[in-house]
Amino acid sequence: MSTTTGVHALVRRTHEERVLAALRAGGALSRSELATRVGLSRTTLSEITASLLRRGAAVVVDTDAATRSGSGRPAERIALDPGAGQFLGVDFGHRRVHVAVADASHEIIASGVQPYDDEPWPARVELALGLVDRLVADHGLHFGALQAVGIGVPGPFTGGAPGGTPVAWNRHATPDGVQAAFAERFGTPVVVDNNTRLAALAEAVSHPGGPGDLVYVRLSDGVGGGLVVSGRLVLGARGYSGELGHVTADPTGVACRCGKRGCLETVASVPAILAACRRRGAAVDDLDGLAAAVEKGDPVVDAVLREAGTALGRVLGAAAMVLDPVEVVVGGEVAHVAPVIVEQAAATLRYELYSVPTDVPRVVRASQLGDRGGALGALAALFHRSPLLAGYPEPEAAGPHHLRRSAQ
Repeated sequence: MSTTTGVHALVRRTHEERVLAALRAGGALSRSELATRVGLSRTTLSEITASLLRRGAAVVVDTDAATRSGSGRPAERIALDPGAGQFLGVDFGHRRVHVAVADASHEIIASGVQPYDDEPWPARVELALGLVDRLVADHGLHFGALQAVGIGVPGPFTGGAPGGTPVAWNRHATPDGVQAAFAERFGTPVVVDNNTRLAALAEAVSHPGGPGDLVYVRLSDGVGGGLVVSGRLVLGARGYSGELGHVTADPTGVACRCGKRGCLETVASVPAILAACRRRGAAVDDLDGLAAAVEKGDPVVDAVLREAGTALGRVLGAAAMVLDPVEVVVGGEVAHVAPVIVEQAAATLRYELYSVPTDVPRVVRASQLGDRGGALGALAALFHRSPLLAGYPEPEAAGPHHLRRSAQ
């Protein structure tokens, strides 16, 4: 990738994105047709197309011999290479890894999921790389033009803090070697951040018009969150912004793995909900069992979910009172198999904010991205040029394997 920096690099990225957009919209085009569409000089366009061809982002598919009139040598027609993986997004959950591959026009061209047990990080990395290899084989992909890799890991994790050293909270296992393993395998810049914060970024990017203020919480094996304030993804002074899972929901509650008691994670995470159902006599051992119980209308399960939704609504209400977001989004497996938890959280949040006068309806909804949010957010962190990422670390400040923004 180019090491050019400053204004020249920004201008070049802008020109390149215009060329990529023209190829995406128009299909195979000659250089002359591209120049007409994007309004660039022949010299500038020649440099950009040469770079795209060299990196494998585009290929020469044919010539315009069949359509051109007059004499002269037929002109080559250039198109995006459908098999060129340009960006790789990886989301490590507690029990699965999700991988998504995007092409030069930022379209998803392949994705997959690999489940695992509570494996150590080296084993998780090997499973993730094995999944990447299968996607390459199944979809006929190549990574010769890969520009960057984005990786989400379970938090709390400060990988996105400007100028900070990536670390996890001291009671959480640090994902040792993840960044180095991917950098060594692909020889490209790698950025690592909290996967729930990346999922919040994906929600904000996918929202029509882009909401200025959004609170996101994901209910999975753990509970995490992310904040978008005034159109920016908020990292916080130390990179811990959005850790709603470790806000105290019940001061007399059970011990949390973070060392406190009664965190939201001890009430609204998947393991906490399943355990509460079993304590009350409901034979629910996994998410499939929970979904079946919800479908059947099991009153015990419904009561557990409503209690968890109430606790979630109180925490979200406190966040909404401080931040006054336009939208609150609840993601994670539970939100999809048990929508009552979102409904109860929304009702509780409305009660918590009842005294706040407003003419703007506050939207509380389940995520539309499902389990893909973390991997899609990892991709968005690589190629999304927007105020959402203002303050996101440049590679010079964050270390040699972090994202080079010239990859955008």
